[in-house]
Amino acid sequence: MQYPLELTFKLWTLAPQISIVDHQGNLIFHVKQKLFKLKEAITVFADIEQTRPLYYIKADRIIDFSARYDFTDSQGNYLGGVKRRGLRSLWRARYDIFDGDDSTLSIQEKNPWVKVADALFAEIPVLSIFTGYVFNPVYLASRTDGTVVMRLEKIPSFLSRRFMIKAVSQVSDREAEQLLLSLVMMLLLERDRG
Repeated sequence: MQYPLELTFKLWTLAPQISIVDHQGNLIFHVKQKLFKLKEAITVFADIEQTRPLYYIKADRIIDFSARYDFTDSQGNYLGGVKRRGLRSLWRARYDIFDGDDSTLSIQEKNPWVKVADALFAEIPVLSIFTGYVFNPVYLASRTDGTVVMRLEKIPSFLSRRFMIKAVSQVSDREAEQLLLSLVMMLLLERDRG
């Protein structure tokens, strides 16, 4: 995988769809969220045509603010999971990434004031169309010792939602897999915020 990666939300679709490409334009994977499910179910594909599933992300409970989302590969092998930190995520988005029962990595919003400014600016008629260009959240993924390993930042844009994922420190293939799936799940949960 060649960093930086670009993550793009497909606009004008009923079900949220995300494509992730590397810096050479090669598709890493394509994500489609299923609509009208009581328990969140997301499929990650190797192609845009959605014919080759790579991963599945499933919630451990029905519609819950603190649900855990577990990752499995196409053969059903468990790869890890991600969970929002409940009420602590109201002010600043925080997620724990699990490898089994142990939290090994976490994701945290760098500056929660961006979310506040974006929400206030979005309420102003006409000017609200510029919020995607002015307010751009940044999320940092780090190990339990505080070492930042990845950075996700929104790219300024008027109508589209595009994000850049940059590797900051060396990660194993398994950690990279867990981080990318966790970042996708986090963005799907936080998409209404910028």
